[in-house]
Amino acid sequence: MIKINQRSKLSLPVLLCLLFFHAILFLHQEAASAQTMKSKKLIQKVLKKHPEKFQEILNNPDKYRVQILYTQIDRDAQNQPHFTSYNYRLNAKEYFYPASTIKLPAALVALEKLNELNIAGLNKYTPLQVDSAYAGQSAVKADSSSENQLPSVAHYIKKVLLVSDNDAFNRLYEFVGQQQLNQTLHQKGFEDVRLVHRLSIFLSPDENAHTNPFTFYAGDNILYQQPLTRNPAPVPTRLSTVLLGKGHYKDDELVNEPMDFSGKNYISVDNLQGILKTALFPEAVPEKQRFNLTPDDYAFLYKYMSMVPRESDFPAYDPQEYPDPYVKFLMFGDSKERMPDNIRIFNKVGDAYGFLIDNAYIVDFENKVEFLLTAVILVNEDEIFNNGEYEYEEVGFPFMRDLGQVIYQHELKRKKKHLPDLEKFRIDYSEGSSSR
Repeated sequence: MIKINQRSKLSLPVLLCLLFFHAILFLHQEAASAQTMKSKKLIQKVLKKHPEKFQEILNNPDKYRVQILYTQIDRDAQNQPHFTSYNYRLNAKEYFYPASTIKLPAALVALEKLNELNIAGLNKYTPLQVDSAYAGQSAVKADSSSENQLPSVAHYIKKVLLVSDNDAFNRLYEFVGQQQLNQTLHQKGFEDVRLVHRLSIFLSPDENAHTNPFTFYAGDNILYQQPLTRNPAPVPTRLSTVLLGKGHYKDDELVNEPMDFSGKNYISVDNLQGILKTALFPEAVPEKQRFNLTPDDYAFLYKYMSMVPRESDFPAYDPQEYPDPYVKFLMFGDSKERMPDNIRIFNKVGDAYGFLIDNAYIVDFENKVEFLLTAVILVNEDEIFNNGEYEYEEVGFPFMRDLGQVIYQHELKRKKKHLPDLEKFRIDYSEGSSSR
């Protein structure tokens, strides 16, 4: 506001010009503010158009601990991506159990570690052996699901991405080591991350801090040996004690107290999508945020992130047990139907303790659609954890399916100045298409 007093020597025309300028500036700021508020509510606005699908969840967002991060991608004339993100209830301090979504960052760090070792002949396809040298550890010498019957980092990553194999993740966790896994992600700017335990096997914090010896070899020649590794310092957390629910099962007995998740793995929705975006669009993020990957690493990742189980020969998966959308929750839920040929989803899902998560880049080659979508929901009506009784089929999968579909329909109608060239993500899914 302009203050006018008796000592002001501004002429009336000048004063009028200044008043007009300030009025225009005020209106512009108000319009910008209104646009920001409108943008923040975009997801909520889209969901409200479908009360039959989302009203119950919109009415009780705290109960379902819903978090959604939707990122639009607009290409410029050179096909460079530009991102605009919208969120619903995004909160790095609201804990959710990330389950198998952490397997993607583990795979990325494992590939980077191999590259930075920089040993001739050592790569993701190199056969390996895992030894046992501490309590809770197990050894591996063969893998009957691989083409050559031998384990490798590449085959573990393939199984992680195709069907979310837990043992395969554990081997990646053991190869990288707890300390290096967390430090690498933190150094890249993903600070809301704490990955401190294997999956499916219940070990003590000390046992999870110790990771197995590895040997990589070519024929009779040892290329690299990694000793038993220990993380000497606990991984810090940004969260205080995390108590959820009103009861939980421990050793098959009900404990009428909330379950403490503070010792469990943790990652924020923002970091999940940030890691996915970094893997898919490394050219569009700061250099220090990128993973040190080769062109073949990227081709390998894109292939198995988007492949459906029936397209794999090693391992071969029964389509009845592993249908196309087996790990494609967004847009397809728990459908058993074959996915359309024009749509591919590059993603990593997770489900455990009633939490359902999908972290996805969704592409429609025919209609030139692409977007990032990350979502979390908790479906645990009785608020009892670790009893195996969750509403995945009734609430969780339908929510993921419907959310993906309504955002996809929104994208179909969204006008774009430049249609994307998506050839980078058009993959040859034949099993021999990656170099060895």
